[in-house]
Amino acid sequence: MSADDVELLARATWSALVEPGDAVAGTLVGLLGAVQALEWVRAALRDGPDLAALEDRHGPLGDADRRRVVTAVARWAVRLPDCDPHRDLGNLDRLGGSLLVPGDPRWPSALDDLGTTAPFCVWLRGEPDLGAVLALSAAVVGSRAATSYGERVAFDLADELTAQGLCVVSGGAYGIDAAAHRGAVARGGRTLVVLAGGVDRAYPAGNARLLETVVGCGGALVSEVPPGSLPTKSRFLQRNRLIAAAGQATVVVEAAWRSGAMSTAHHAARLLRPVGAVPGPVTSMASAGCHRLLREGVAVCVTDAAEVRELAGAIGSGLVAAADAARSADDRAARRRDVLDPVSLRVVDALSRRVPTDVDRLASLAGVTVAEARGAVGLLELDGWAVRRGAGWVVAPVASP
Repeated sequence: MSADDVELLARATWSALVEPGDAVAGTLVGLLGAVQALEWVRAALRDGPDLAALEDRHGPLGDADRRRVVTAVARWAVRLPDCDPHRDLGNLDRLGGSLLVPGDPRWPSALDDLGTTAPFCVWLRGEPDLGAVLALSAAVVGSRAATSYGERVAFDLADELTAQGLCVVSGGAYGIDAAAHRGAVARGGRTLVVLAGGVDRAYPAGNARLLETVVGCGGALVSEVPPGSLPTKSRFLQRNRLIAAAGQATVVVEAAWRSGAMSTAHHAARLLRPVGAVPGPVTSMASAGCHRLLREGVAVCVTDAAEVRELAGAIGSGLVAAADAARSADDRAARRRDVLDPVSLRVVDALSRRVPTDVDRLASLAGVTVAEARGAVGLLELDGWAVRRGAGWVVAPVASP
């Protein structure tokens, strides 16, 4: 077994052994490395914690730190006998998933900003190159009990951001999260769903089809706990820090005075990530948290995708120019839309930017007959609106005026 395999198995074990955000475990792995730290734990369970070995690396430990280590070892002792990384990796393989660990070129280095609470590994289904996916990203979060106003804003923000090449990060919950994911995939954009449970747990169950669509559109479902892990309340709270770290900026669309979205915003602020908040009616409790973030100076006001890009300092070199070019192309396309007949207009709106759509699916999405869809998409291809890929069509990257 190679050193890389040993490291991967050790990190998979750590992800099952401890709860997300365990700073004692993170410190131990940081001092000794994942493999040696696991050996230290096994020896501690057999012979008692060797605190002197830790002090050789860390320096003198105070009484409080010593108690924390001893308590943590006792906590881990309960779960260690049930840890089986080979079983967990087998379950992941059956899902067609991947496991990423630090050092892998696909590892999202943004998560390293979490320091001792960074995840030991990332279990995922979907696009495995998270480093590339999150190179241009923004988190869009908010309340489960969202209003129609909040859901529309979240959908539109995500739609615009993904159309310009950004990945939208959120938590897969009902309300604002789901609206953001739907907006991202509406035209085949990428979105990342950070789950509180295992990647085999579609939670909430009502969003199961949406989560599958995310994977099908080139996005990913990710978790820091192995397949089979339950989405407990504490894991939801810890999940928020991953969302904040994964996005280069965090936008709160709607949030009550106290909510998970507020937790995500404060995690982002502690990570020195820019935070934006969407204003709402002053009479709406659904926007009270957003107004609080604005009043306390934690967030700045954002109302559209352009302001989100500005918030994140254009999220990468060259994006402003690319966004301006995309906006110019969109303006040209908007001027041309008035020459399309009603059937062609519905068909072009049904096309994805990335995922080819065949005639039968186009007809279903556009609400027209198969014959109408076939005729319309043929004309759209001739006019530069659509491009054929395999057995289907996608929106042409840039439509000429």
